[in-house]
Amino acid sequence: MSKLLAGMAGLMLAAAMPVGARAAVLGPDPAACQGDGPAMLVRIEGLKKRAGMLRVQSYGGDPRRYFDKGSYLRRIEFPVPASGPVDVCVPVPGNGTYAVSVRHDVDASGKTGMSDGGGMSGNPQMSLFDVLFKRKPEPGKVQVNVNGVTRVPVVMNYIQGGAFGPIAMASR
Repeated sequence: MSKLLAGMAGLMLAAAMPVGARAAVLGPDPAACQGDGPAMLVRIEGLKKRAGMLRVQSYGGDPRRYFDKGSYLRRIEFPVPASGPVDVCVPVPGNGTYAVSVRHDVDASGKTGMSDGGGMSGNPQMSLFDVLFKRKPEPGKVQVNVNGVTRVPVVMNYIQGGAFGPIAMASR
């Protein structure tokens, strides 16, 4: 419950900011990205819809275990902001090599559906086959070398017809 409240507090701060002001950093630890870190400042781009929930998970340790169920270091969940950039601060234990995954639960059902999207650090290209059979990308394609506060762009991907890939950012 506290994670949801922290995410909502970040959204309220973003809504209260004047136009042209610096974008709010979401998540329970935005201050970790204002100092020396170590942290990943994840910029989520290419959302299909401005609705639902976002989940950001960080991974460290054995690269072969990146994205294994329950192997994340940190999980941050929050409602999709109505507008503006989506920046999330993800603190990590120390400088080193990590990976990030992002899930967009479009209808906020808590269950994975065909309209939901996903993305990863390094933005590896994945096929619909990879998604359906839960094949993970090679660790070298998703690794992020964190030194201080490190920016990590993640482009979201969605199922579209018989393909899985990025779409244009929705202005809804």
